[in-house]
Amino acid sequence: MSAAALDGAAAPARPAPVTLGQAFWVWLRIAALSFGGPAGQIAVMHRILVEEKRWIGEQRFLHALNYCMLLPGPEAQQLATYIGWLLHKTKGGVIAGTLFVLPGMVSIMALSWIYVLYGKLGFVAALFFGLKAAVLAVVLQAVVRIGGRALRSGASRALAAAAFVLIFFLGVPFPLIILAAGLIGWWTGRSGSNAFKGGGHGGPKGGAVVADADTLLGEELPAHAHASWRETSRTVVTCLLLWLVPVAALVLLLGPTNTFSSIAIFFSKMAVATFGGAYAVLAYVAQQAVEEYHWLTPGEMLDGLGMAETTPGPLIMVLQFVGFLGAYRTPGMLSPLLAGTLGGLLATWVTFLPCFLWIFLGAPYIERLRGNAAVSGALSAITAAVVGVVLNLAIWFAIHTLFRQTLPVELGPIRFAAPVAASIDLWALVLAGAAIVAVFVLRAGVIVTLAATSAAGIALHLLGLL
Repeated sequence: MSAAALDGAAAPARPAPVTLGQAFWVWLRIAALSFGGPAGQIAVMHRILVEEKRWIGEQRFLHALNYCMLLPGPEAQQLATYIGWLLHKTKGGVIAGTLFVLPGMVSIMALSWIYVLYGKLGFVAALFFGLKAAVLAVVLQAVVRIGGRALRSGASRALAAAAFVLIFFLGVPFPLIILAAGLIGWWTGRSGSNAFKGGGHGGPKGGAVVADADTLLGEELPAHAHASWRETSRTVVTCLLLWLVPVAALVLLLGPTNTFSSIAIFFSKMAVATFGGAYAVLAYVAQQAVEEYHWLTPGEMLDGLGMAETTPGPLIMVLQFVGFLGAYRTPGMLSPLLAGTLGGLLATWVTFLPCFLWIFLGAPYIERLRGNAAVSGALSAITAAVVGVVLNLAIWFAIHTLFRQTLPVELGPIRFAAPVAASIDLWALVLAGAAIVAVFVLRAGVIVTLAATSAAGIALHLLGLL
């Protein structure tokens, strides 16, 4: 029974069916408005698809989001793909997922060119100096937002603390932490325990509650959710060929140590192993790309995250910037700009193509699992662990934003980089403090905060203070 019927009023008529062409323009609008990281992007989709268009209801939207949170990769892009698939089968999912990525891909590529061509100029360097300060505040905000939703029990808080200690002090691989958390949550949910009940990420906040029965999709399963083994196999094989054939070709033609091969292999592994959303993925990529592959410096990683925060599309588009710089610096026989462009596009391809595979393979079966306690428990436990992982990212950013030097600390199994107190950057501290006040006290938006700190960085440069 719908919410309207419970109030004694007639249930609103279902929206009229929409064509794929009509959906195209709605997905393009969502892509153009998808600023502010995963939480902001999910909120935009909820406002347009649930409240405004009434294509999908509240519970079905959250069920789809829960599944996407359990997957490796960017949950907002996968959510768009899932809903596009629900509406218009595989073709609808491809259009929704691709459009969600396209504006950010074009924007980050243009900014990457500007960065390598003009980034050493004082004006541009000052702009990115200001961006770094705001990025620290944005990541801290992510810790608070995700933590507020996920850490509602002693078990979830303990799991978050354990995840932080394991990744920051002991260097336990991020995928193992997320896998262990998912198994713990699945087991507790299946056993009937409420230890991790109530976790979640994103979703509506204060908007109208739209009953599934009153929407275009309704409550029933679409016909294409009853996929045959032949259809499923064809989809899986197509996605695997598009994803893995280019990777294999690069390894065979260029060798496994070539930069392009390394980019293809690394981001393919990341697409499979990095659970927990964009900020958790960034924690893993930042450490690997900086410390193991040396494709870029910590400061450059912060610059790239600032780019991704100020452009539409998934926050994970920063990976295109990472691939761009990695190939730009070891171009082989290509020009640096061409190599960087190809490296960035390669990173994007192998990062996002698997996302379509996870949706098209799993969505027909997940549609039949609404309300499954074990799945909900796994989601909540993973989200709790992600809080600890994102806290690790925030501290990593803070150390490399506010201090010019670090020292390695090794005490048995404990290993981490400690900041050198004498190397603190006072202007970075001032701008970061101002950004934190803007975000947490003044409730300023991400874009406003980024613009203000960037302008402050430029002003410091003009005054000769940077």
